Amino acid sequence: MSAPIRYEKHGNVGVLIFNRPDALNPLGQPGDGVFIENLLADICGDTDVRCCVLTGEGRAFSAGGDVKAMKRRDGLFSGSKDEIEQAYVETVHRIVKAFWRFELPLIAAVNGPAVGLGCDVACLADLRLISEKGRFGMSFLKIGLIAGDGGSWLMPRIVGLARATEMIFTAGIYDADTAVEWGWASRKVAAEDLLSSAMELAAEIAKQPPLALRSAKRLLRAGQNNDYETVMAMSAQEQAILHETEDHMEGVTALLEKRVPVFQGK
Repeated sequence: MSAPIRYEKHGNVGVLIFNRPDALNPLGQPGDGVFIENLLADICGDTDVRCCVLTGEGRAFSAGGDVKAMKRRDGLFSGSKDEIEQAYVETVHRIVKAFWRFELPLIAAVNGPAVGLGCDVACLADLRLISEKGRFGMSFLKIGLIAGDGGSWLMPRIVGLARATEMIFTAGIYDADTAVEWGWASRKVAAEDLLSSAMELAAEIAKQPPLALRSAKRLLRAGQNNDYETVMAMSAQEQAILHETEDHMEGVTALLEKRVPVFQGK
């Protein structure tokens, strides 16, 4: 099977494209964890890239795990209970942890079904735009499984515990209007405009100072796991570092001179 993601770079914006359209972009093939882990680390190391968009090739964002492989009991789903557990840790968990640790702002452009693991990977983006054709759902119970990818931790933080519980217990699939109503996505976009809208938003974000952008993302993530006092202490540390950057002085100078700042990531 082909590599799980194709990567393109457009100026300061990177585009990650799930790249198995014939099978609705499944994730979790042997080797996917290492591939995605290495790819995302390389992108974070590219100081020219300031924001990324994640989408799917074809008519799906990602339909999640490979159900046909589950039926065959091969690949990730072969072997003993202990072997399957280890395969999850080495493959699925490496995928979701790589997205969780991704340092750059990430926009999910949900072009079609985002189901199961695909839905939970979309939850790891910082922002989600959804096509009118988009769908999302945690359908694990339909096939006798649970969210083995951290979705039970992620979804309540996005849509609230009551709605996340409904999603998980019913294994329902929800439309784009519900995605916006519940706060899973920030807006619904016409299918033909989805990628251009995501790229436009990414370009707007990419105008911001790169070091401060990464710092802002770290604090947002920290806020999900720490109390207010801890985040305040982290904020003071991050702010002190940023006050020493050239970008901070450029921003202040540009504001006083009433011009557009030119940030260099220094």
